[in-house]
Amino acid sequence: MMMATRAALDEQRSFSVGRVLSRAFGTLGDNPLATFGIAFLFGSIPQSLYSYFIGSTLASADRASAIAAIAVSVASFVVFLLLSMLVQGALVRATLAQAQGQRASFGQCIGTGLAKAAPLIGLTILLILGIMAGFALFVVPGMILFLMWSVAAPALIAEDSSVLAAFSRSRFLTKGARWRIFALQLLLLVLIWLVSAALGAVILASGMATQAIGESALSLPYLLMSAVSNTLIIAFWSTVQASLYIDLRAWKDGPQSQDLADIFG
Repeated sequence: MMMATRAALDEQRSFSVGRVLSRAFGTLGDNPLATFGIAFLFGSIPQSLYSYFIGSTLASADRASAIAAIAVSVASFVVFLLLSMLVQGALVRATLAQAQGQRASFGQCIGTGLAKAAPLIGLTILLILGIMAGFALFVVPGMILFLMWSVAAPALIAEDSSVLAAFSRSRFLTKGARWRIFALQLLLLVLIWLVSAALGAVILASGMATQAIGESALSLPYLLMSAVSNTLIIAFWSTVQASLYIDLRAWKDGPQSQDLADIFG
């Protein structure tokens, strides 16, 4: 009996790629409004509008207005980055709630995203700079840093830590599981590529891509299809990263019973 109990406990304390994906799909399926809705409104639409604006504005700008166009583009990117961090924070909240058998409302997720957007921007900038520097050193260091810091953002949100503490926490949580995390991230890229390829085939079959080629402004159907693709990718990627953090934390620290009100209160 004791051996069976210990075996069950060891299984619970193990890191499982299958459990990570199952939790992510469960979060998306049980709370589609807060996951897909937020990803669409605050992630996909701004991304599509930003791409449209950059393509049309810079293509039509003459030399006199080029500087102004670049300045507006930079400002638009800042807004886009802020909204992207809002989405990431919101979807981490939704995934944490799912892990505790709860459901975070649309408003609760948005509130978390707004509260954590600014520190997430700082974390993201440092993460990108660090990984770029690593890739400049013959690729392998960049990949190691990417895996080491893969759950820094969820750690910052869930543990209300500082940016530097989140990097340290992610390094601790991922130690001993980075090959499996690499396999998970590779699987994600394959799944995302398959979704993008499927929607790309729809675009080609409908002639939307032909209509868009050579034009500074993309067609409305093309933008809508891109928005659908971006929504699926953003929601799936963000919830998987949050689910990965939850599984790694349970593996290293044991099952967590802290109430969400204590975390986000």
